[in-house]
Amino acid sequence: MISIRNLSKEWGDFGLRDINLEIKGNEYFIIIGPTGVGKTLLLECVAGLHYPDRGRVFIGNRDVTDLPPEKRNIGFVYQDYLLFPNMNIRDNIKFGLRFKNFSKNEIDEKIKKVSELLQISHLLDRNPKTLSGGEQQRVALARALVIEPRALLLDEPLSALDPGIRRILQEELREIHKKIKTTTIHVTHNFDEAISLADRIAVMSNGEILQVGKPEEIFRKPISEFVADFTGIENIFNGISEIDGGIAKIKINNVQIYAITPKTGNVRFSIRPEEITLSKMMFGSSARNTFRGKILGIADKGQLVRIVVDIGIPLAVLITRGSYEGMRLSPNANVYASFKASGVHVF
Repeated sequence: MISIRNLSKEWGDFGLRDINLEIKGNEYFIIIGPTGVGKTLLLECVAGLHYPDRGRVFIGNRDVTDLPPEKRNIGFVYQDYLLFPNMNIRDNIKFGLRFKNFSKNEIDEKIKKVSELLQISHLLDRNPKTLSGGEQQRVALARALVIEPRALLLDEPLSALDPGIRRILQEELREIHKKIKTTTIHVTHNFDEAISLADRIAVMSNGEILQVGKPEEIFRKPISEFVADFTGIENIFNGISEIDGGIAKIKINNVQIYAITPKTGNVRFSIRPEEITLSKMMFGSSARNTFRGKILGIADKGQLVRIVVDIGIPLAVLITRGSYEGMRLSPNANVYASFKASGVHVF
């Protein structure tokens, strides 16, 4: 539905470089990356607020690269809302229809419909200054959606909100998308937000797209150390891989770890903390990798407990509070750590 082809854009001493993305119709697509990697600049090129130096942008089968924003039929929401302080909420929402030829009755009906969808009907006569951050963001979404855009672009829409309101609006965004199915590109630096909302995710760094995939793919199979680190994988190691009997054996210090990979020689690999099982006694398991180790540290994370185990390399493990309390674990205790060969990701 949205096709970005070989897009490059110089911006001072920074630039977007050969961006290629295909966003499907009705998809909720999230672009994630740290601050300053070009996410907003890319979104603004799609919106027509900047024209690329090279490359093309298509919406549907239409090449919109050289069209102004108002000709692209796109709704855009910034993180700081950009509501007009001299207009009430009704007129703020109506402003999105200024390039459309609708009658007064049609405009009133559209405002009514989108206000009910965003649950802001009771705010229409209010001034933006009197609204909370969450209410202002709902108004900004209403203004973007009232034009019935072919695509909705969201630039860090939840980042300015406190955690409680952010969670509520995150749920609402998911429900709104289910109802209206507008193709959406949402940029954020928050991985939890991306996991919760995205059909697919693109990870961005320094003006380039590093990896595109479903949340599970990005989360469990990062293709680079940057992606692994950004998505919160703690266990990242260097090792030497050799293939024996169709399976890789990776040596690191005096530890040998089994993995499923064709790669040999010097490799980097990761193991997600939540894919490691702990027990106080040796037990039968299908996991190829089982090691006896000593607990170095324990950190309470609420419903989860983070435990670092020395198996010859320090291994961070996440287990549930119930498992932790049931095993009565303590620092310096001996435990067994197990994980499958398929849980070792080599890049």
